[in-house]
Amino acid sequence: MKQLLFVFVLLFLLIGSVNSDDLSEILSPENYSGTSVELKTKEIKIALKAKENGKSVLGNDWMIVTANSFASAAGAEILKSGGTAADAMIAAQAVLGLVEPESSGLGGGSFLVWFDSKTNKITTLDGRETAPQFSKMTQFQNNNGDSKKFFDAVIGGLSVGTPGTPALMHETHNRWGKMNWASLFSYAIKLSEEGFTVSKKLETSIERDSDRLQKIVKTKNYFLPDGVGLKQKQIVINSAYARTLRKIANDGIEDFYNGSIANDIIDTVQNYKENPGFLNKSDLSNYIVIERDPVCINYREFNVCGMGPPSSGGVAVAQTLKILEKHDLKSLGHLNPLSWQLIGDASRLAFADRDRYLADSDFVEVPIKGLLEDEYIKARSDQIILGEKTENIDAGNPSVEFVYEFGDDKSLELNSTTHISIYDSYGNALSMTSSIENAFGSRLMTKSGFLLNNQLTDFSFQHQVDGRLVSNRLEPRKRPRSSMSPTIVLKNKKPIYITGSPGGSNIIGFVTNSLISLIDWDMSVQESVSLPHAINRWGKYEIEESIIAPSLEKSLSKMGYDTKIRKYFSGLNTIYIGKNLEGGSDPRREGIAIGN
Repeated sequence: MKQLLFVFVLLFLLIGSVNSDDLSEILSPENYSGTSVELKTKEIKIALKAKENGKSVLGNDWMIVTANSFASAAGAEILKSGGTAADAMIAAQAVLGLVEPESSGLGGGSFLVWFDSKTNKITTLDGRETAPQFSKMTQFQNNNGDSKKFFDAVIGGLSVGTPGTPALMHETHNRWGKMNWASLFSYAIKLSEEGFTVSKKLETSIERDSDRLQKIVKTKNYFLPDGVGLKQKQIVINSAYARTLRKIANDGIEDFYNGSIANDIIDTVQNYKENPGFLNKSDLSNYIVIERDPVCINYREFNVCGMGPPSSGGVAVAQTLKILEKHDLKSLGHLNPLSWQLIGDASRLAFADRDRYLADSDFVEVPIKGLLEDEYIKARSDQIILGEKTENIDAGNPSVEFVYEFGDDKSLELNSTTHISIYDSYGNALSMTSSIENAFGSRLMTKSGFLLNNQLTDFSFQHQVDGRLVSNRLEPRKRPRSSMSPTIVLKNKKPIYITGSPGGSNIIGFVTNSLISLIDWDMSVQESVSLPHAINRWGKYEIEESIIAPSLEKSLSKMGYDTKIRKYFSGLNTIYIGKNLEGGSDPRREGIAIGN
């Protein structure tokens, strides 16, 4: 563990993670521009100190981990006041849409996994965006039928799907909320009106994307006022977002999907001259949250539960773990290149199946049962030989009952997004991953104070490959495939781990590796979220910069792998439920855990 902690400390320095002194200064009461901050100074300082030292945050009754200190603090207030995990999620997500607008918000979509302590049941809710009813299968192709360049498709209304996050927040509250709906938005409204402090992540995101943000007037005016990007520690007011939250707090989501906010969204999408979209009133008014069957598998003595299609995350994580189950990863250990060879090839097998079969199951028959069937998993696992690179990995044939003549989809899924993990004092657990897809989404800022997603570019730009239809092709009212992998792990029918991460298609690897580190390598949650990444999706083994990276790269190269050392910006937020509660937040981002 000492060696792992040293790896963590070096990694911490390499990626320029959060400085606790800076954040403590930002979060001090005098910098809130008048905003009242109960409990926050003490709890946030404890959380930041623990994170800086590579330690988990401890609690007894409840725990929340989000990607931003303001959001964690907002949810903590609700949990401290007797609210459920559902209540706390709403308060936290409302704040995230303000302070981390490049990652998620009212203009995006989410997947949620819920464990109910009264029924011992896992429920998964799909709040993913939908393609407008007048969408065209070829809308991301040019006149020659070739795929458009990614950002030519992203920027503007054409990439915008019907937002689902507000509906998911409302549905979650209806099912499991305890506190008054309107009260859950109070802190986010106050921050919007009186000012929030810009984080380093937001400043850096604006700098990285400034050329694209400047193309749209409303977006430029907010993120680059007077042509200069917002800076860390700058106080920003978003009165339009405050008005939007007041409407939602007072009237629910009716105005968002059928009233003035809906009209603003439609106007923003349809009237961007360079790339107008198809979203209309019917798309918004007909949006529904869908309860899906969870994807649950046994791994060792644990039951791992995630989100089914249109997420590919639950199935791919489950497949990877099941393929690996026959191997003694515990004895091999996390520093052994053979562990990473096995994990990487299992991931490649899962991704080959993902790229061919995983899509919205309301439109395409997805062979989930076949992909996770014991005989099929054994056949996939037998392809891996310890110490040798597995060659010629292709999608398998998971069922004899159907003929799956799909083409392989290589659609790009970039690494914005956010994740929330919560355990409440009633024994409920919540894991929710939320996104507007690429950083800043479509780059369209509404008059209502939030950005709109570009989730339609998660569909395949080509509807067929080599004469075969792609399962994840764009179709009206369809939901695009996602890699978001909110996960709850059970032991003896009770939750023991809650986890998830942002990171595009790398989310699957982030979550899988984290689960292995917790289950097989007995790491604490903070050690787990801090572990350097090594991920193989399509053949190239990408290894995170760290003290062990050169040695691991050399070993994997000898096995025949094409390798690359790179930086990663995961955002794992994890909770362990044992005799005590432990919360850990990824050092690569600015999140914190708060518990009591």
